Amino acid sequence: MAETTVAIRTMRIEDYDKVYALWMSIHGFGIRSMDDSREGIERFLKRNPTASVVAEEKGRIIGAILCGHDGRRGCLYHVCVAEEHRRRGIGKAMVVHCMNELKKEQINKVSLIAFTQNDIGNAFWKTIGWTKREDLNYYDFTLNEANITAFNK
Repeated sequence: MAETTVAIRTMRIEDYDKVYALWMSIHGFGIRSMDDSREGIERFLKRNPTASVVAEEKGRIIGAILCGHDGRRGCLYHVCVAEEHRRRGIGKAMVVHCMNELKKEQINKVSLIAFTQNDIGNAFWKTIGWTKREDLNYYDFTLNEANITAFNK
């Protein structure tokens, strides 16, 4: 079977339905009711127009990363590759795309959050050279109780 070409490109709001379908296909993936809505993602992409990325093959979105920065530090959110397309370098290629876009914005440090029980994700980050921080605690405060996180079964 011939290998098809995967296109790594900047995410656009027009990709939302396909990206959302990908998120919903990933076991254990956490979706926030407001932040991950079309309106929430459109707001994020407007603030960070070049850093988020999708991987596309034959018109299907098979990978995605939301990536942005606050002017000081970059952050990756919702990093995922469709299960049947993993271990082909797609995730790493998307991360490299994001890092290059952040460098253009003069961002020098990037962080991400991975759920402790996300064994596949945590192994991926370790394999590509990211460092798990043991020297800090992560705190969270919900400003809007309607912004509920649900996890795919």
